[in-house]
Formats: sequence, C-alpha cells, structure tokens
Amino acid sequence: MEHFYSDYKIGMLGGGQLGRMLLQAAVDYNLEIHVLDPDADAPCKNWGNSFTTGSLTDFDTVYQFGKDMDLITIEIENVNVEALKRLQKEGTKVFPQPEIIEMIQDKRLQKAFYLNHNIPTAPFVLTDKKEDILNHLDLLPAVHKLGKEGYDGKGVQVIETKADIPKGFDKPGLLEKKIDFEKELSVIVARNSDGEITAFPTVEMVFHPVHNLVEFLFAPAEISEDLHKKAEKIAKGVINEIGLVGILAVEMFLTKDGEILVNEIAPRPHNSGHQTIQANYTSQYEQHLRAILNMPLGATNQHCPAAMVNLLGEPGYVGNAIFEGLEDALNIEGVYPHLYGKKITKPFRKMGHVTILDQSIEGLKKKSEQVKQLIKIKA
Repeated sequence: MEHFYSDYKIGMLGGGQLGRMLLQAAVDYNLEIHVLDPDADAPCKNWGNSFTTGSLTDFDTVYQFGKDMDLITIEIENVNVEALKRLQKEGTKVFPQPEIIEMIQDKRLQKAFYLNHNIPTAPFVLTDKKEDILNHLDLLPAVHKLGKEGYDGKGVQVIETKADIPKGFDKPGLLEKKIDFEKELSVIVARNSDGEITAFPTVEMVFHPVHNLVEFLFAPAEISEDLHKKAEKIAKGVINEIGLVGILAVEMFLTKDGEILVNEIAPRPHNSGHQTIQANYTSQYEQHLRAILNMPLGATNQHCPAAMVNLLGEPGYVGNAIFEGLEDALNIEGVYPHLYGKKITKPFRKMGHVTILDQSIEGLKKKSEQVKQLIKIKA
C-alpha cells in the first residue's frame, strides 16, 4: 500500500463532474488532491485542496502543475501525455500510465490493439480522409469515427450508403462496420499495481437516438448469467492485456447472435458507473482511488438493482440553469439526484444524473421514465 497521509499530494487533470465525484470519495480517505482544469468555473472549483485554472493539453502547464505532486491521475483523456511521460521519468507516479492514455486517445490505436491481442471487436479499416470510404463500400452501413478528439457522441458519423460519405471526416479516422446489436453493455474493471483485478456487474446503456449520449442505464443488465460472465471475462482480459493501473470502462455490443464485441474503452471513472455510489458496496470512484494507491480493491456487489438517468439540458435553452420538477422527483422512493454544479445550461449538456434504486428491473424502468418526464433543465 502506498503512503498517502497528509504530506502525500495527488494531482488530478480535469475538474469536471467525474472529478467532483472522485473528490467526494477522497474525503473518506483524507486524501490531499489538487485539481487542474481550463474552466475557472468547473464543477471541482470549490472542492479539493487547491484548484488551478490552466490547459490540460499544454506541456508546460501540465508539467509545472505535476512536478510537485507524488501521484497524477486523470478524469479526462484529453491531456498532454508528453508532460506526463516526463513527470513519470522524473519519479512521479502517473496512473493510468501515460503510454496507455496515449493509446486510448486515438481510436485507431485502440482498435489496432484489440486486433493484435485477439480482443473481439467490429471489423474496421483506417481512413485518412472521407474519400477513403469510397474504397470500402463493402463495409457499409458503417460508422465513421475521428481517431482523436471525439467524445460524448461528437466525432461519430453513421454512413449508411454511398450518399452519406460527405458526412465523413477529413482527418485520420476509422470506418467501422455498423453492428446490428441487441444491447449496448459496459463493464467497469479496476486493477492495482499488484495486479489485483475486480469487475463491477455488467450494465445496459440506452442511448439518445440522435445525440449519442446515454439517457438511461440499468444495472445489472438483463442478460443471461453466461453473458454476464462472458462480458466480465472480456473486460478483465482487456485491462490485464493493457496493464492499466486504475479504473477502465469497457463498452461493448451484444450482437443479435449472442456475441460480445468491444466498442471503446475509457481509462477513468465513467458515465456507466455513476450508480455505483448508491448501489454497490464500493463505488467506481473509491475503487479508482484504491487502485492508484495500490490498496486492496473493494467488493463490487450490488445492494439491489439500480438505474441511472442522465440529466441533460433541454433543447432550445441556454443560460442560468433552472431545474424544474426536482421536488416532485424527490417524492419517489429510491431517487438520488447528483447535480454537477454547472451554472450554465445548453442543449443536451450533462448537468447531473439521478440514481434510482428498486427491488425489480420493472420498478426501475417505471421510476426512470417518471424521473425523465419530471425533471427538465431550462434557463
């Protein structure tokens, strides 16, 4: 176990909602955590031991921030890995490791990694510009993805037919066969420096039909026990092959014929694990801290079935956020809101989430729909 008393300084790159929830978990361990984020009003602004405003992608900013830290971690992948490599070389612990962040930053490298390590994934080809799609019409319908800088549904275009090619990207990317899936699944796994690995129960994600953001999440996923075991085995295999220290979200497709394919991975706490704060013995946030500090990993069992509803800004509203219907939602048993502290709402901006607990999946689905209809974020 690492020394992590009051003189042990942890630096976190990113001060968004994931970082905010990570800081909440850190309080129980009396950890000293300092935050760097480009937004002076980021959700972590008033949390942690200090908050520094600065670019996460600028070498000097990241290096100067990190050089006085004992350990650096992240809550977002878009960071300067060269600065992290230098810090690591000079003796600062960096988890997840810089070379792993670098690989995950580029979906092209991610997919090549799956291929080289026999990790099941959808067929794909690499592209340098959208005209390259013309050479692979046999792969259509497909999804064109930017290699870098795509997130929260951005940097993804569905190419159903040749007529859709103008929607593609004129930057390095990949063309991936569109999977006719039954469900979208996620398994969050954690690994510490000793090589101990744990997995949270497989969850099912329901995405917004247009904006490619998670609307609902149900945990555990309604799949067979065999599929639960298969998904967990794949996710544990991914983190073991990569050798990552920390937490890793492994997003997957369950195909119509019962196959499980890895879609993408994220080396940090993830939207598909928010519900673990209330629903599991150990939250994904506490587990990440345990992993990077090389502590024993916590139990991942669920107390009861859970759902999560993302609270997104309503279309047509920009300005100071007003949460309508929150009091009515709080009258429903088992409803736990988490508001991210973002003052300004925008269409489909992630403003918070609600965790819902119930003894049955049917009850969860009913309550989730109620919450979705009740809470509206306007300006």
